[in-house]
Amino acid sequence: MQQVKIFKSVETELGNLETEINEWISETGARVLHITGNIAAQSASAGGLGDTFSASDVLLFVLYEK
Repeated sequence: MQQVKIFKSVETELGNLETEINEWISETGARVLHITGNIAAQSASAGGLGDTFSASDVLLFVLYEK
């Protein structure tokens, strides 16, 4: 049966996100069929100076079979 797993992080934590996904695949034995994702547009920090940006959200969808 095909199922979907969603992972969310921020672009400054991509290494941790990669580790999390790889560990999940290893621990569950999921047979990954497809991975797709999106990085949100950067937004100005609360300071309002316009020269610094907060990290963008990263959303990954993993289609897999159990």
